[in-house]
Amino acid sequence: MITVIPAIDIIDGKCVRLVQGDYSRSKVYDDNPVDVAGYFRDCGVELIHLVDLDGAKASRPVNLRVLEDIVSKTSLKVEFGGGVKNSGAVSSVFDAGASRVICGSVACTEPELFASWLEKYGGAKMVLGADVRDGLVAVNGWEEKSSVSAEELLARFLPSGLQTTIVTDISKDGMLSGPAVEMYRSLMSGFPEVRIIASGGVGSEADLERLDEAGVPAVVVGKAIYEGRIDLAALCRRQACAR
Repeated sequence: MITVIPAIDIIDGKCVRLVQGDYSRSKVYDDNPVDVAGYFRDCGVELIHLVDLDGAKASRPVNLRVLEDIVSKTSLKVEFGGGVKNSGAVSSVFDAGASRVICGSVACTEPELFASWLEKYGGAKMVLGADVRDGLVAVNGWEEKSSVSAEELLARFLPSGLQTTIVTDISKDGMLSGPAVEMYRSLMSGFPEVRIIASGGVGSEADLERLDEAGVPAVVVGKAIYEGRIDLAALCRRQACAR
């Protein structure tokens, strides 16, 4: 059964969601991300996906206090991304309590550096973030397009011990219009040794079923939970949520 990883995206310390990665199209869902994380924990979740959108734009983690509060007050495991561009940032995110660190932009712009982090911390703790727009990976808070495809990115880091990647179809993110199932199917076929986590587009439990049928092991879900399209508590009672 596919694993659901609830998402919390942070701007100005608040829980928000963007539409297609557009910062000007954000919606605040809660002023207190710790309360949201607590709700996820109460549903039975053990791992959440936390994205520092301020950090992604600033090229440095900005909301580490939110990470610290969530970990200390909920005991949840947290995978954290946003603005992790240097070794000091990686250390600070782990020091703040993250179980996993997600890196996207730096993997494109400084692949040797990300490879060194994979080798130092291991593939269980360093996660590749591949945010795709028009077939190419976007960087710097999704505001710039690179010349690298998701396939090229995964192939680059296999020798360094890559184990997990979160692949987001930006065109579908926040649209609730259904995930890019065929893209994930293709990536899993090409990279069977990598755990491909889906992100973007999930709008219903039927979408979860489609991903599950395709063999996708896990999916990050945000807006569909906040909009009430997926009842997380009921879902967790019936099947595995994030561990």
